[in-house]
Amino acid sequence: MSARLDATHDPALRSWVASANADDTDFPIQNLPFGRFRRAGSSEPWRIGVAIGDQVLDLRALAPCLVPQARAETALPCEIGDYTDFYTGIHHATTVGRLFRPENPLLPNYRWVPIGYHGRASSIVPSGTPFRRPSGQLKGAADAPALGPSARLDYELELGVLIGADNALGEPVPMARAEEAIFGIALLNDWSARDLQAWEYQPLGPFLAKSFATTLSPWVVTLDALEPFRAPFERGDGEPAPLPYLDSPHNRAHGALDMTVEAWLRTAAMRERGEPAVRLSRVNVREAAYWTLAQLVAHHTVNGCNLRAGDVFGSGTLSGPRPEEGGSLLELSQGGKVAIALPGGESRTFLQDGDSLVLKAWCERPGARRIGLGACEGTVLPAG
Repeated sequence: MSARLDATHDPALRSWVASANADDTDFPIQNLPFGRFRRAGSSEPWRIGVAIGDQVLDLRALAPCLVPQARAETALPCEIGDYTDFYTGIHHATTVGRLFRPENPLLPNYRWVPIGYHGRASSIVPSGTPFRRPSGQLKGAADAPALGPSARLDYELELGVLIGADNALGEPVPMARAEEAIFGIALLNDWSARDLQAWEYQPLGPFLAKSFATTLSPWVVTLDALEPFRAPFERGDGEPAPLPYLDSPHNRAHGALDMTVEAWLRTAAMRERGEPAVRLSRVNVREAAYWTLAQLVAHHTVNGCNLRAGDVFGSGTLSGPRPEEGGSLLELSQGGKVAIALPGGESRTFLQDGDSLVLKAWCERPGARRIGLGACEGTVLPAG
């Protein structure tokens, strides 16, 4: 248990907002996440609000001014300057590596370096935003590639880390101060066109297969709210210890997050029939992530790179060790070889037009209030 717990984490605390006292709410009084909102259908300027229960507290008014979340529209929580997508999910990396490199699924640098790449900030969109199926070069059996819409569109179940403090160019952020640079976390879906990716990613990595859309949930949950759910950073037997610049006593004792993340699918036919979404997978972040949030900050800046408030990190796809815990359809369908059965006789290997994907996440344990991250949703439109 972390030594940084205080009265704000007391599970007995109750709010004057009745919905914040419900056992299943993501946003009790112990979790007051920040985001940008306005009343749905209005031309009001975007402004900062705090989610509480099923309401939004308007921080500009700071009066008896609660807006029901059902009557609010949300935007990206901040202006995003840069986006870095990491690859912290070791089970995802191993499974995907096995699909592409059966003889050498996990490259030797993975256990030493928090792998990441520079993504496209301009195509990060708020939850609820539909996006068009991407097109790009596809390489089949013919000698030459052809331009066409992706047929292997996928989701990626990730956490988004929002940076809240700058560091000067040339000044690394040490592990002892790495978490101070983090404002909070949200859910992130880094949509992926697997067929575009397979052709283009060598030798420099993802490009058009990733840059068409990334969906970010609207509410940023602070690390303080998640303090009751911190866990020791541990690795299995035979795994190497991190290099000293990626190590600290606090990280060893409290660096991991004991958090459940899920992916849910609702097809167009399911919506027409009035059926709810079906869960594709459930994963525990502590079990999925090979690196902690603090380690991502420390590594990103060790070369002197200057982070800026509003930057976003993606955790990388979070998958568990069991086959049913894949954080993407690429894993769940074994590279498209095994169709996933859905209600009503439908099946999927990859996403079809009209499909909606919802990510959810929460923390819970005895003696603490359940803390949730809300939802992160996107819907696939036909290619333009």
